[in-house]
Amino acid sequence: MSSPSTPHHSHSKKRDGIPLGRIAGIPVFLAYSWFVIAGFTVIVYGPALLVRMPDLGIGAYFVALGYALLLAVSVLVHELAHALSAKVFNWPTEKIVLNLWGGHTQFENFTASPGRSVVVALAGPASNFVLAAGMWAVLSTGVLSGVSDILANILMWANLLIGLFNVLPGLPLDGGRLVESAVWKATGSQDKGTIAAGWSGRIIVAALVIWFIGLPLLSGSPLDINLMLITVLVCGFLWMGASSSIHHAKLRSRLYLVSAAGLAERAVGLPNSATVADVLDISPSGSPAVVICGPDGKPQGVVDFGAAAAVPPQSTATTPVTAVAHALGAGAYVPEWSKGQELIQYLARLEGGEYAVVDHNGIVTGLLRQQAVVTAITGKEARRSGRP
Repeated sequence: MSSPSTPHHSHSKKRDGIPLGRIAGIPVFLAYSWFVIAGFTVIVYGPALLVRMPDLGIGAYFVALGYALLLAVSVLVHELAHALSAKVFNWPTEKIVLNLWGGHTQFENFTASPGRSVVVALAGPASNFVLAAGMWAVLSTGVLSGVSDILANILMWANLLIGLFNVLPGLPLDGGRLVESAVWKATGSQDKGTIAAGWSGRIIVAALVIWFIGLPLLSGSPLDINLMLITVLVCGFLWMGASSSIHHAKLRSRLYLVSAAGLAERAVGLPNSATVADVLDISPSGSPAVVICGPDGKPQGVVDFGAAAAVPPQSTATTPVTAVAHALGAGAYVPEWSKGQELIQYLARLEGGEYAVVDHNGIVTGLLRQQAVVTAITGKEARRSGRP
């Protein structure tokens, strides 16, 4: 399950992969990376099936391709269960993408709670258990044989394994939402829950590596190369997902520090018709910062105090303030009450690294620098490049 995002443009949709249409109004894409796992399945499973059923000949590889397609269908059912259960809570789904690692459902902005998060997360594995039970019921009748029996067995076991694997209690797996929600409910902090679930995911990775690679090596048993490769790939994906969850939760936990009023340095506004002498009268030592504004009162630029101080005293009254200022990006001003995620998303759409802060009347009260925002979010000083 992906984090909320804004709608993608057509070029982003091309990056998502091949559009398969819509199901219940939800766009479904087949990522190009899916063909990697499909090819791997054909190469590995085709020869094994040929040994088991030599009469199939080259058809064994087509059956293996059918196996890959059934896996894709199983993943699609899993992701649709996420999306349709989310609809109950009015969470809009942006898209479903089937990819190398199975798939993911991407939601737009929504309001979650511990209970709702668990319901939406566990709907995926539940759908796989239902499919596995359905295939078991069909197989129990004994009406299938040959290739159809093999594919039905594959579909049953694949869905059982997908369901069991996804309920493991660690992010990015669906079961990680159980850990996240439990800690969230106990502490009142979703971020603490996400961090706990991310570490749980890392523990699961360590356990899988020990079980499938470490123990065989210690016992002197020969390693199954295919199994080892799958273990490394899956564990690598899980580790990256768990680490990403922890990283983003730590950033979110610091969002309360991001406030336009709290992070901005004090500033005053001057009309762009002012002179350097006016600047030096208001701010002889470089503080507060001076923002120049156009005739409509909107911020246009920021005075460079080094340049202002370098103007000869006899010329300060005749030198326009615009001569010692650099321009702000288009629309680079924010309300002083802006904070948190809202402020970050807004700044991401603006050019430049400086933003005037204005009050309810549009009067300049401060100057917010990108470096201050980055430091507040990460706790680390941002690297300086160009103007501060």
